[in-house]
Amino acid sequence: MNHNQNINKEDDIRPEYDFSGGVRGKHFQAYRKGTNLVPLDQDVAQMFPDATAVNEALRLLIKLAKQRVPPATTAEPGA
Repeated sequence: MNHNQNINKEDDIRPEYDFSGGVRGKHFQAYRKGTNLVPLDQDVAQMFPDATAVNEALRLLIKLAKQRVPPATTAEPGA
């Protein structure tokens, strides 16, 4: 089978898209290793200017979650 037979004659790529400087497979190895991209809801994303800010906030949350918090004391009934 000729490779050219697989090409769709009615290509739907817009003329303003320029892939002439593209490199095939540039991110292939990184993609194979997996990704950890997490989409943020718009209201959350507005609070962080960049990925560094998100990471700092999450590290602080992790640190706080690891701290041992003593249980709240409650008054016993009938005391």
